[in-house]
Amino acid sequence: MSYSTAFQSHLETKATTIARAWALTRRDGVELGFTDHDRPLTFGGLTFQPETGMEASALAQTSGLSVDNFDVVAALRSDAIAEADIRAGRFDGAELRSWLVNWAEPAENALIFRGHLGELTRSEGAFQAELRGLSDRLNNQIGRVYHPACAAVLGDAQCRFDTAQIGYVVETTVEICEEATRFTWASLAGFEDRWFERGVLSVLDGAAQGLSGAVKFDRFAADGSRVVELWQSLRAEVARGDTVRITAGCDRRAETCRLKFNNFVNFRGFPHIPGDDWLVSYPVTGGNYDGGSLFK
Repeated sequence: MSYSTAFQSHLETKATTIARAWALTRRDGVELGFTDHDRPLTFGGLTFQPETGMEASALAQTSGLSVDNFDVVAALRSDAIAEADIRAGRFDGAELRSWLVNWAEPAENALIFRGHLGELTRSEGAFQAELRGLSDRLNNQIGRVYHPACAAVLGDAQCRFDTAQIGYVVETTVEICEEATRFTWASLAGFEDRWFERGVLSVLDGAAQGLSGAVKFDRFAADGSRVVELWQSLRAEVARGDTVRITAGCDRRAETCRLKFNNFVNFRGFPHIPGDDWLVSYPVTGGNYDGGSLFK
């Protein structure tokens, strides 16, 4: 870790004016700044607010590939980190940066940690968050699986399908919502039954703005209404009149990629790989053993 000449000189004095500052960036782009100093600090284009009651444990860092981590504890406040936002998952995986800063001269500072939020718990008007360093990402398994199903996610850089095109997305207002999980419309025509299964429902305004969930169920009811159900609750209130966007779903089969999305050229699976049945098969009377393709 290297410090600027001015900051290093300050650290070498007998009396320092050092505070900590944190910048938290949620996945929806909201950025918040905090400090354990008793007055606001401004540097790097962001103002770091005090009075959050935020305290941090010692930072554990290593020179190897083990994960750097430490914990922070702070008060819950409606204008900073609210319990409702934590419950809704708005802070899950948020990026966090931590500085040592000379509060007398905020331009003298040093970035000492960069990572993301790990386990986050809340109780009695406060929250505690585990912060995990960049090396934590190295724990993710990377590699290609040879499987008949597609390994890409609909619309990502591998799939390359534009999910915003007409016929694959719809924006509408909520009519009936039960427990932020089950949505019902009297009429939502123009799409086949089950068209949105395995897709995504995103809330565009209201208390749940910015939240999204995976679609588990998309069916026409006997009375002609359409029911869309999510795998999990959005964990925030969704009211009648809120706007939602629903994107078509993909079951990652080769047939679906070819017929529903006309995107087989970007299919990232191996539909012709022999399965377990072929591996344990044996010749039978009347079988066709001409050495040709198994897929015709």
